[in-house]
Amino acid sequence: MIAVPAAVPIAVALIASYLVGSLSFAVLVSRAMGLADPRSYGSKNPGATNVLRSGSRAAAVLTLALDALKGYVPVLVVLMVGPRWGLGETTAAFAGLAAFLGHLWPLFFRFRGGKGVATAAGALMAINPGLGLCTLASWVLMAAFFRYSSLASLVAALFAPFYQALIWGPAPSLLAIIAMSLLLIWRHEGNIRKLLAGTESRLGQSGGPAARAAPAKRGHS
Repeated sequence: MIAVPAAVPIAVALIASYLVGSLSFAVLVSRAMGLADPRSYGSKNPGATNVLRSGSRAAAVLTLALDALKGYVPVLVVLMVGPRWGLGETTAAFAGLAAFLGHLWPLFFRFRGGKGVATAAGALMAINPGLGLCTLASWVLMAAFFRYSSLASLVAALFAPFYQALIWGPAPSLLAIIAMSLLLIWRHEGNIRKLLAGTESRLGQSGGPAARAAPAKRGHS
């Protein structure tokens, strides 16, 4: 039997996770439901919050669920199948990070991705369900009180590493969690400026007529 170098299963897990993360469900769901490309209206972010501005709650919920699953599933697969290849919780956590990076810079969509909130949440839920629930609760509370998805995401991202370290203690997954949190905050740089200026859009705010329907298709050239 040919021995497989230890680095090979790790590389396969991370590359596969990145490719799963590269599936931009905001764009795919919008196309399937006849909506405009979410990169063309509102915040131009291919994520569930911007899809909600199209006026289709169904599309937004579906996008949210699929984006979360693409962070959750790679971690779960590594946790379930990985041990036979010598892969443990550390590789699983970094598989979640790889899926998150795929969402930010998707190979299949010219590296024009979203901010990764749902994908990060899915990854955290698989890495540590307790941490995922605490982070989700922080998001929900902030969103309910202030009606800003970006502010809720920033607070949740800021607290996630602290929840892990203070409640469950330092773990091999902590580095991956910190990396996701820092990248998520960095991706919200524009939202931070809008929040400070008082021009940030609130949850459910419409993106305008262009968001509600896909542009008419042109005839064949």
